[in-house]
Amino acid sequence: MNSKLAHTKEILKNLIQFDTTSCYSNIPAIDYIEDYLKQYGLSPTRIPNLQGDKQCLYVTIGAQRAGGICLSGHTDVVPVEGQDWHSNPFEMIEKDGKLFGRGTCDMKGYLACCLALVPDLVQAQLDMPIHMIFSYDEEIGCEGVLPTIERFGDDLFKPNIVVVGEPSMMQVANAHKSLNTFKTTISGLEGHSSNPEAGVNAIYIASEMINYLREMAEKWQERKDETGLFTPDYTTIHVGVIEGGTEHNIIPNHCSFQWEYRGLPSESDTEILDRVNAFAADVLIPKYGKRNDHESVKIETISVSRVPALKPETNGQAEVLVKRAAQVNHAIAVSYATEAGQFQKNDISTIICGPGSIDQAHKANEFVEISQLSACIDFLDRLMLHEN
Repeated sequence: MNSKLAHTKEILKNLIQFDTTSCYSNIPAIDYIEDYLKQYGLSPTRIPNLQGDKQCLYVTIGAQRAGGICLSGHTDVVPVEGQDWHSNPFEMIEKDGKLFGRGTCDMKGYLACCLALVPDLVQAQLDMPIHMIFSYDEEIGCEGVLPTIERFGDDLFKPNIVVVGEPSMMQVANAHKSLNTFKTTISGLEGHSSNPEAGVNAIYIASEMINYLREMAEKWQERKDETGLFTPDYTTIHVGVIEGGTEHNIIPNHCSFQWEYRGLPSESDTEILDRVNAFAADVLIPKYGKRNDHESVKIETISVSRVPALKPETNGQAEVLVKRAAQVNHAIAVSYATEAGQFQKNDISTIICGPGSIDQAHKANEFVEISQLSACIDFLDRLMLHEN
């Protein structure tokens, strides 16, 4: 085992010990990363959230200027509750060429590879800046990185290229769908169930809205992706949670449901939501409101999270450079959403390439193959040789 791989494994072991589930603070992990970077004479910048309980960490290595390459990944992980783990999920276990633990694959393995690169980067005194971002709240909406992006060009250097190291089995991914999640709340009018006409049944209204979403989902299946990159090859619409009512003999005056759509990069950012809002205002409010008065029926849809799609860039700067470093000739699309779309939306050429398989992420006994970490280290070594 080479020394850099051993260093990577040691860093990963330390990172796994921090329970950075999105509902908790990631600051202890950020403390560890900051202390590590300071050992090499670096001066990281912390970017806190509004509540002060979570932080991004940003650092520039080499030339202190804009441009260059940014290696970016999130520190938060998904919960382990209810999963059948065979070992402590926050203690890294090595077995059969694999490293087990929550976040080994998604995506602390990549973070460890980046941190293990730091000594070489510092010693090289690069003319090209290398930036690193360690973010939060990726798993619950990909918005934790936004306060850092917003400071590019002010007190933080804006990179030319971002490499988001989500697990892609070290394949280069230049596209993913958007992820848009919403909560729709319906207020009706309660009453005794023996006289349905005296009230307005919020569950009935919700059922009509959900049926409308189902019909839209079927129509959107006909709007096929022409690139052949995605599976499934259309925008998906899905309802995942519904809540409402009090008792069987009370006309329910409230109901809410949570839904999402995952849009092809070519899709409009607003069309689906605009249609849902129009159906509520033009069809359901008049239909149900006229029974008593319009004030008794309210329908509100709020955005919970909106993650931009990553769109393929024709001869994009990031794709050309990263394919060369990854030693591949083609790019793929991935089915999951990432922070990559947030960078691209802010005019930064962005690509995905990282160790491990998404098939292992979010599951019990999550693991990353040691060979994948080794491949990532070699990839990063080659990437750092290219001036930008």
